Amino acid sequence: MTRLSFPLAAGFAFALLTGCGPAPSEPSATSAAPSSSSFTQASSTDPFPVVTKSGIDMVFLPGGEFTMGANTENADEAPPHPVRVPGFLMDRTEVTHAMWAAVQLPNPSRWQNSTNGPVERVRWRDAKQYCNERSLAEGLTPCYDEKTPDWDGDFAANGYRLPTEAEWEYAARAGTTGPYEFGSADRLNLHAWFARTAEGRTHPVGQKKPNRWGLMDLYGNVSEWCEDVYNPTYYAESPREDPHGPPNTGKDVKRVIRGGSWKSSPEQCRVTFRQGEKTGDSDACFSTDYCGFRCVRRISAEDARKLVATTGGSTTK
Repeated sequence: MTRLSFPLAAGFAFALLTGCGPAPSEPSATSAAPSSSSFTQASSTDPFPVVTKSGIDMVFLPGGEFTMGANTENADEAPPHPVRVPGFLMDRTEVTHAMWAAVQLPNPSRWQNSTNGPVERVRWRDAKQYCNERSLAEGLTPCYDEKTPDWDGDFAANGYRLPTEAEWEYAARAGTTGPYEFGSADRLNLHAWFARTAEGRTHPVGQKKPNRWGLMDLYGNVSEWCEDVYNPTYYAESPREDPHGPPNTGKDVKRVIRGGSWKSSPEQCRVTFRQGEKTGDSDACFSTDYCGFRCVRRISAEDARKLVATTGGSTTK
């Protein structure tokens, strides 16, 4: 396949709400519970916006330790356990039709009436192909080896990839400990398109309120692919340092998807809610029109600031 570069669209710098918005919610019986030690930031750096060489808005998230999971009726969310992740960039929104079109991959989405809508019905491998194409367009080393049957990932590569489940929850929590970053389910309509508000379909990204780290659409619109193999008992054995999920046990394993979608209940939009989904890689009729993704890239705060200087974005510190 011919490798094509992204058009250098003008990304916009946005104002992060770090330190603003509602105060962190109090732990409840269904939260990851407790404590002064449930979130520890690894450095004094606050999250800040970055515009990539492709003109895509991302947010740099400093590394830190947090309590992942929760004690709920869903056994696969337990036990709550400490996890530490290094700093990384994450797309501010879910990957849109315009972002997808820039690498000229066939668009599998059910709804394509808005260039700013999220892509959906995306197979797990197609999402990884997008990550590789986007990496090549920016002169980065692709994370995924397309010559291996499962497109094995290289976490040492500097290109784009799907987030680990731990990275996704760390970003969604944004330093809070409750089931919703913004407080209670009563405020969900302000932050997410879900079953009560979405009218049975996706919506353009970025129309709802961001979380306090400036990330949008994490709790609804489309659920998002993660890198990890899904195992309902994995949390009992998850390592503390930068977990990448359990090993692949064979053909057609389920992968983790996170975040609510346009068809989700408030319960399914909680930051700890997790699901396993077949990848669709071997399914000619894959039709999960509620599943999309966003990209991450492992990077230091220093290199993220250099990228800001190169692209003309601005930091908050």
